[in-house]
Amino acid sequence: MEQTLHQIDFAIVILSVALAVAVGIYFSRRQKSTENYFAGGGKIPAWAIGMSIFATLISSVTFLAYPGAAYAGNWILLVQGLMVPIVLVGMIWIIVPLFRRVIRLSTYEYFERRFGLFARIYSSAAFVLTHFSKMGTVFYLVALAVSPFLGVDIQMVIVVLGVAIILLTLLGGMEGVIWMDVIQGFLLIGGGVVCALILLFRPEGGPMSVIGPAIASGKIGFGPYDWSLTQLTFIVMVFNGIFYAIQKYGTDQTIVQRYLAAKNDKAAKRAAYIGVFMSVPVWMLFMLVGTGLFAYYQTTGGPALPEGIKADAVFPYFMMTELPVGILGLVLAALIAAAISSLDSDMNCLAAIGVEDYYVRFKPKSTDRQRLRLARILVVLSGAAAIGVALIYARWGGEGVLGVVFELYAIFSAGIVGLFLLGLLSRRANKQGLYVGIAAAVLFTAYAMLTSTQFDFGDGQGSRRLLDLGSWNYKHNKYLLGVYSHIILFGVGYAASFLFKTPPADEGLTIYGFFNKQKQETNQQ
Repeated sequence: MEQTLHQIDFAIVILSVALAVAVGIYFSRRQKSTENYFAGGGKIPAWAIGMSIFATLISSVTFLAYPGAAYAGNWILLVQGLMVPIVLVGMIWIIVPLFRRVIRLSTYEYFERRFGLFARIYSSAAFVLTHFSKMGTVFYLVALAVSPFLGVDIQMVIVVLGVAIILLTLLGGMEGVIWMDVIQGFLLIGGGVVCALILLFRPEGGPMSVIGPAIASGKIGFGPYDWSLTQLTFIVMVFNGIFYAIQKYGTDQTIVQRYLAAKNDKAAKRAAYIGVFMSVPVWMLFMLVGTGLFAYYQTTGGPALPEGIKADAVFPYFMMTELPVGILGLVLAALIAAAISSLDSDMNCLAAIGVEDYYVRFKPKSTDRQRLRLARILVVLSGAAAIGVALIYARWGGEGVLGVVFELYAIFSAGIVGLFLLGLLSRRANKQGLYVGIAAAVLFTAYAMLTSTQFDFGDGQGSRRLLDLGSWNYKHNKYLLGVYSHIILFGVGYAASFLFKTPPADEGLTIYGFFNKQKQETNQQ
């Protein structure tokens, strides 16, 4: 694509980035304590927190990947998102008051109180690894998409965008992050709606010329529906979505930290529901954009695509060639907004984990001022490190250097949902049993990764498995790898707990304590 961005569009993009810095500056005067810096003083309205949850869930990866996936296939990846509200309705009314009662700031304090220090270190380290890796990926992908429009080198886009997000998070704290997410959320919705309307109404015949053929050809569907666990099927995505929902809303600091920013339990629950029930329609919206792109270029007589263009590049190509002046700038601003709303949350939460899970443990007598100063240092360091990761991507491209990092994370962060459910659902489970469960989950994940990952050793023999066990190789879809590790940790950890005699867990840390409290309150009325 050649750079054709109009000055108006360019100005809109620059203003959207400058707005992030301005919001950080505006809220900076309120950031005088760690309570304000990490939780907004617990005074932020539920609707704003819900909008922030929504904006955090809709990253620039979603903005680009969902249309590409729908263009190339159907809506099967949306199944994961559709499981979220189903699971959330069953658990959010329990976990929100549990976390707000049990923890001060870090999600992983719950794991320590339930199973000891190792559980806290294991789970918090998993969060740090996965979100650090994700941050570099998001920086790279959004810069890769935006730089051709701006006519600016991709490395320059990474650095400028990174500095703006660091300043927003550094100065504004969680309050600045949440209110900026509110603005970014409306940009996200607006950008998606504009593109969908253009794709639906531009072809002759209107929406039915797009929707009808798409349904007939299976482009708007969630299949294949067979029970195969080796291919990407509906049932695979259902299982994956169930555990994704529990992991995101029960163990992810970026979400749990927002529960703490609400005024009370009722407001926190409302925020969680707002975030989820806004996310699902927007995920569907971007799937519809992908389907519209397929119809526009393949079935309604639209212009021909460049030869050899990949599915993920079709949406950016459409934006560059078909969107009018002003609209293109707004959509690009929405794409950048998706990155900002995800990355600012990660930086603030990584700082919270560094302070609460590590610094306070080694320096329990540190003052709040010292903790706040370290938090700001960690925001800068995490942002700079993510920029560095993205620059590595830009220099060498592809997974390459960081492929090993992602695989190591998959191995050593295995079973976090299993850990959470074991603590929540079982009074009998103990830390000794948990250690056995973690070992089993890590070993299984290592086996699955080593026997299913293809690698070119550079010896002229082509790609082959890192460990080839023949018929014993892991053959199921990789989306199930995490599902299995969660189940293994839970099952093995529960069974192994019977080998060790320990007192039952504090009921206040399990679901039984929650129900007993509800029963007592009912009897008192």
